[in-house]
Amino acid sequence: MRKPPGQRGGWAPTQPADTDLLTRPPQHAPLPSRPRPSAAVPVGASPVFQPTRPLTDFQPTRPFNDFQPTRPFNDFQPTRPAADFQPTRPLDAAASRAPAPPAVPKRPPAPAPAPITAPSADGHWQVRGAPGQNLVLMPGQMHLGQQVASLRTLLGSCVAITLWHPTRRIGGMCHFLLPQRQRRNGEPPDGRYGDETVAEMVKVLTALGTQPHEYVAHLYGGADTMSGVSAARFNIGERNIEQGWSLIDRYGFQLDGVDVGEDIPRTVALTLATGIVTMRRGTGHAPDHLRT
Repeated sequence: MRKPPGQRGGWAPTQPADTDLLTRPPQHAPLPSRPRPSAAVPVGASPVFQPTRPLTDFQPTRPFNDFQPTRPFNDFQPTRPAADFQPTRPLDAAASRAPAPPAVPKRPPAPAPAPITAPSADGHWQVRGAPGQNLVLMPGQMHLGQQVASLRTLLGSCVAITLWHPTRRIGGMCHFLLPQRQRRNGEPPDGRYGDETVAEMVKVLTALGTQPHEYVAHLYGGADTMSGVSAARFNIGERNIEQGWSLIDRYGFQLDGVDVGEDIPRTVALTLATGIVTMRRGTGHAPDHLRT
């Protein structure tokens, strides 16, 4: 026999319904309902997602410096040399060629200045010196140039004239015994005589491209080394001094220092690098080998 509608078999509660659940308020907030796509959102497009928590709440659980590479970077080397990788097509030289800038002519390097050397000496009394040498002049000798370090001589009745060029650092010194002589025709100059040795110095400095008025001059010596009738008759020291004055005026040197006369020996030195002339006086009379 068939049961009427409403009385057919099915699920039936085994216990009465808890009517309090129907009237008890919910213990948690209801889940937000997912918005349905509206007519403005095209079909297939997802709705805009909004985060439920701010991004600053998400912090890394470990600091970044904890993550270190397990192998050093220099372990990774190329397996093939770079020269193996060649372009598969040649470059279009006509298209990639840029107009070359105008070539700037290179200035040739300046030639090194030639060292200044004195012309060849006409006699043995024109002394040559090695570079950096401290040259000592004997009576009747002279030197003018740029290579030696210093010039030095010892004077009695003789006279020494020193010359120095402030710009070119050319220096010279002569040591003459007598003022002048009666020179024969064709006879070579002699450094023992004042007029001949100074004339040779002027010839050398002119060959070096300088002029006498460009030089600073010093005059020393002319001590009275004789006594009695000999001194009154010859008076060599005084005559040498007068010749020195005359030669400096004749050629136009710039006189800067003088120490002459009396009866004492003198040591004179010229430093070519600075042009400083030092003079040291001796004590007593001049030694015999300086007497004329």
